[in-house]
Amino acid sequence: MSTEGPLVLGIESSCDETGVAFVRGTTLLADAVASSVQEHARFGGVVPEVASRAHLEAMIPTIERACAEAGSRLADVDAVAVTSGPGLAGALMVGVAAAKAVAWALGKPLYGVNHLCAHVCADVLDHGPLPEPTVALLVSGGHTNLLLVRDIADDVQSLGATVDDAAGEAFDKVARLLGLPYPGGPSIDQAAAQGDPRAITFPRGLTARKDLERHRFDFSFSGLKTAVVRWVQERERAGEPIPIADVAASFNEAVADVLTGKAIDACLEYGIHDLQIGGGVTANSRLRALAEQRCADAGISLRVPRVRLCTDNGAMVAALGAQVVSRGHAPSSFALPADSSMPVEMVQAL
Repeated sequence: MSTEGPLVLGIESSCDETGVAFVRGTTLLADAVASSVQEHARFGGVVPEVASRAHLEAMIPTIERACAEAGSRLADVDAVAVTSGPGLAGALMVGVAAAKAVAWALGKPLYGVNHLCAHVCADVLDHGPLPEPTVALLVSGGHTNLLLVRDIADDVQSLGATVDDAAGEAFDKVARLLGLPYPGGPSIDQAAAQGDPRAITFPRGLTARKDLERHRFDFSFSGLKTAVVRWVQERERAGEPIPIADVAASFNEAVADVLTGKAIDACLEYGIHDLQIGGGVTANSRLRALAEQRCADAGISLRVPRVRLCTDNGAMVAALGAQVVSRGHAPSSFALPADSSMPVEMVQAL
């Protein structure tokens, strides 16, 4: 093993991106991604069977592309890391099976890691080791979580999560309502740039006093989505045009307001001065801007990785694998399952 850290091959297949990467220590050497998002666009969302088949077709070419980009052979790696969960069961199985095959053939240790923790760990590739402790806000298509990260390889605690629709799901559903293309996140963000975020006052879920007593750090976007639907339907019944840009901007503002407000509240409650944001929705320009503003006002240091590292990728898996290997953790068993409901507190599957 190099003095610069272990060379880890990371494989990600939890949803609609096949990701393969090489990371040595905290240095990203290659990051190859094959996306099946366009295959799902006509359905307005991810179809698990389509995603699984796409992973099967893309896995070997993506591994080969990552090897070429890194200038490395598979035999050079010190360990193989793979997303064990959470995610779509069939999609996870493809990645886990591929990782087992590579590790077994090479005689290398296998590490099954948590997809959500990997999103947080992606930041070390841009900004170095995470401060300990850190509050992490994870916002993706299927997950919205607030985490207390005392040690990314050993101690991750859930402070709150979505009780219904995740933020990414709400973006997709509102985009479909407004006739905007899938995926909804980029479409809403682009439309919102031309609108007025104060045009319509949409509700902020789980922020009323009675909700904060039980769900202080939890999220709910189902009511917001329903409010947008009703507002649009009322305009349509009245025969009035729908100001798509204003609806998008007002919806966008409501989501960003809740996400950043609860994240800052968690930092203040636990006396933590570092906030890390990750996940695909982190590409949203308003979320980034509002997080920067509120962190600056509260004296909190904000860490956000580059957009490419926010979406699903093998780099984040390899990064977390490298952290786990460096801590001297025992490898996962070759009976490693694909666990679609893997809890965020389980950083590594044994």
